Amino acid sequence: MKSICVFAGSSLGTLPAYRLEASRLGEEIARKGFRLVYGGSKIGLMGAVADAALAHGGEVIGVMPKGLFESEICHTGLTEFVEVADMHERKAKMGELSDAFIALPGGLGTFEELFEVASWAQIGIHKKPIGLLSVDGYYQPLLRLVQHSIDGGFVPESSRDLLSADESAVRLIEKLQSRVQHDAQGGPNGTFEPIYKN
Repeated sequence: MKSICVFAGSSLGTLPAYRLEASRLGEEIARKGFRLVYGGSKIGLMGAVADAALAHGGEVIGVMPKGLFESEICHTGLTEFVEVADMHERKAKMGELSDAFIALPGGLGTFEELFEVASWAQIGIHKKPIGLLSVDGYYQPLLRLVQHSIDGGFVPESSRDLLSADESAVRLIEKLQSRVQHDAQGGPNGTFEPIYKN
């Protein structure tokens, strides 16, 4: 595992803990020598995780469509900034550059990114680990929804194992590393084949 893609809100949210744990996540990614891949914004939790990774000597790659340059306010201090045509290409590029995914607290855009990589894992497009940084229990309602969909017969029982969750950035990264090591024992870690290709 060399690169971690982080999905995150473009606002800071209502609890100081959201920003604090986002910063801890960025620090831990850099401290462990991983590369951070994210949406390229300098605001909200997106900016917090990027700033922390950069402050601790980490490599940070931002990926953003041209149309969001003004609304999301691009981060100009990144190691690399990748400009793409649209949101589909953004998600495909972020996935291509990453070996694992972590969702910080966020809104509809974060949920959409998370569920896309989870659904792609479910149908075998990739075997990369997916984590939820459930700060102050943020993702507990979502995990209950996933369980509800399993109980309702719409999601396979095995899909419960696609998501790892923790309230600590340090522990969550350890869980993802363990998942990669476990999968490697049974064969090579899956590759990411984008559905959307230009």
